[in-house]
Amino acid sequence: MNTIEEKLWNYIDGTCSDEDRKAIDILIAEDEVYRRKYEELLALNQEFFKMELDEPPMAFTYNVMEAIRAEHAQQPLKAHINKRIIKVISGFFIVSIALLLIMLISNVHTGGSANISVHLPDSLRLPDIKNYLSKPVLEGFLFFDIVLGLFLFDAWLRRKGVSKQV
Repeated sequence: MNTIEEKLWNYIDGTCSDEDRKAIDILIAEDEVYRRKYEELLALNQEFFKMELDEPPMAFTYNVMEAIRAEHAQQPLKAHINKRIIKVISGFFIVSIALLLIMLISNVHTGGSANISVHLPDSLRLPDIKNYLSKPVLEGFLFFDIVLGLFLFDAWLRRKGVSKQV
């Protein structure tokens, strides 16, 4: 769109300033190009007002909302489980149990004729955690591991359908 059309559309719409309005009035009165363009745009604007606007059907909003609701209903309600979190937790427990077994084996002293002792290399030193791992703490940890193991075993049996047969 050129500047003549822009100015005339602003004039027709009434969005121009008073100074621009006076200047365009003078241009329309004196310049033949402006007058023809103004009459052409004024006729086009009147045609726009005569046209009826297309309206959506009465149930349009309802149909759109139902389509959105149906789309959300198709998605499963089951929450997504992040596999990395499960792997990190299981890795922590595996490492913890492995360290407990290593400590248990390294502290075993058998009496009698066969003198078996396990010596760890000097480069591998375990921290002195006797103050942290008291008997109630170890019992609680092992109890938690056993309950977790039974829970996972039960879930595995339910998945396989073995619990229905028993």
